[in-house]
This record gives sequence, structure tokens and C-alpha cells, in this order.
Amino acid sequence: MKLIKLDAIDSTNDFLKALSSQDELENFTTVTAENQTKGKGQVGGVWKTEAGKNLTMSVLVKDFVFNNEEVFNLSLVVSLSVAEVLKSLNIPNICIKWPNDILSYNKKLVGILIENTLKSDGRIMSVVGIGINVNQTNFDELPTASSISVISGKPFDKEELAILIVEKLKEKVQLWNTSAQTFWDDYFNFLFKKGVPTAFRDKNNQDFMGIIQGVSPIGKLQVLLEDDSVAEFEIKEVKMLY
Repeated sequence: MKLIKLDAIDSTNDFLKALSSQDELENFTTVTAENQTKGKGQVGGVWKTEAGKNLTMSVLVKDFVFNNEEVFNLSLVVSLSVAEVLKSLNIPNICIKWPNDILSYNKKLVGILIENTLKSDGRIMSVVGIGINVNQTNFDELPTASSISVISGKPFDKEELAILIVEKLKEKVQLWNTSAQTFWDDYFNFLFKKGVPTAFRDKNNQDFMGIIQGVSPIGKLQVLLEDDSVAEFEIKEVKMLY
């Protein structure tokens, strides 16, 4: 894989998008940065990270997403790749909080942001941003977050972690056509709070109870409500309270 290492950048996603628009980069080209000044989260959110302590990376993925109905497939294989790598490193109690946050013991370890660009030839190019709390130990301002170092009690090599994740992602992308159902099953097995009564808050700030049943093919969260109906929610339409 082609790895571009930067000391500081406003956004690795923006850098990789700009680079790919000017040059025909090889698939899975990866950019990492020791310090990211304008990291982005889901739907306009901000990803804050302590300089030098964490893994901030963006990966170019081409020829995988071909239409809007397939966008969530990439989110699924990315989150599953990260979850499996962390589990292989003996990080305990790893789960995926819909759609693609990675948690351990209810603490957020990983945020993922995927940005898709339609090229002039009709192809869709995806830039996968992954932020992992690796060796940071102070989370006083982020009470719902932690790091794999805090959870495991030991430091990790950020570059080795990046390579493991990209190799796992590449493997899953290549196997998608023959293993999609297996990957969906694996994603569901990692899904946070599946099958248990959980409190939610909708976009109108109304609280309700429900039970996560699964995720639709286009990525909507499926929740069994108290009246036995199943509602589907898009990102930012519902918040899990835990």
C-alpha cells in the first residue's frame, strides 16, 4: 500500500481528496497525520484528537461503491475491519455502535467518516477517514471516550495499526462479492445494544424505548417499538441514550 505520512494537516480526508483529483492514485493509498487541526465527524461534527498520540488516517477506496444504495456497504466493511483488528489485538468488549463508531466498555475508541465523490466518468471515489484513540490517556473533556492504550494498559505502534487496518479492509473489499452475507452477519454480531431494551431520543427530542433489530441494506437502523412496529432511522434522526 502507498502510505503518505504528514506531520500536520487540517484534514487528512481533504488532503487525500485533493491529491486524488490531481493524480491517478493507486487504490488504498493511505494518508496519516500526527496532528489534524480540522478533523471532521459525522454530519458536520468535529473529531478532536491529541497531537502525536492517536491514529488519524484516510484511505482511498475505488471501484467498490457504484450507486447510492451501496454506500453503506463500505461503512460496514470499514467498521468491521477496524473492529476485527482491535479484537485481534486483544482489546476487550469491542462492538460497533451504529452506524460505524467502535466502542469498548461503552467508551468510544474510533470514529469513521466516509466521503464519496462522483467522478466525471461516472465512477464513485470514496475517501475513508478513520480516527482511533491509540495512546492518549487524558479524556477529562471527553467522558464517553477512551483509547486502546487505556483499555489494554499498554502503548501501541500507530503505523503498524494503520497497516493492519488497511490490509484487513483490502481483504474484505476483495471478498465482498462472495462474502457479503457473512460480513453482514459479522457486523450484526458486533452491533452495540442489539436485542436489548434501549432508550433513544428522536430528532424532535422525544425519548422512547426500543429494541435494535438490525440494519437495513441502505444503512437505516431498525428498531422494534413498544407498539410492536418496527421503525427505521437514518443517521442523526435518532440518538442512543446509554
